[in-house]
Amino acid sequence: DLLLSNGCIPFLGSAEGLDFRALLLDEEWGRLLVGAKDHIFLLNLVDVNKNVKKIYWPAAKEKVELCKLAGKDAHTECANFIRVLQPYNRTHVYVCGTGAFHPLCGYIELG
Repeated sequence: DLLLSNGCIPFLGSAEGLDFRALLLDEEWGRLLVGAKDHIFLLNLVDVNKNVKKIYWPAAKEKVELCKLAGKDAHTECANFIRVLQPYNRTHVYVCGTGAFHPLCGYIELG
């Protein structure tokens, strides 16, 4: 109904079949951070398809191979699914992902 009434703007990046799990709203700067499978998106709240910034952050290849050897599905389980997006300070966000069953975390500068 929202699409038919022009009540929403769909995010075109969702066509990539990514598994969106973590969201962080930054009202002060009018942006939304979205954690997905192997990606972190920085979206504009006014138009989510305008000036999209994307960070590609996959799991290490050796961790993916170990994951597959353990019998996990390469496409649905052996990736870096972003699970944590937490403000750290005014310029950085703390981010964690599954890392193909070997969790990893880092900081993103939002500058």
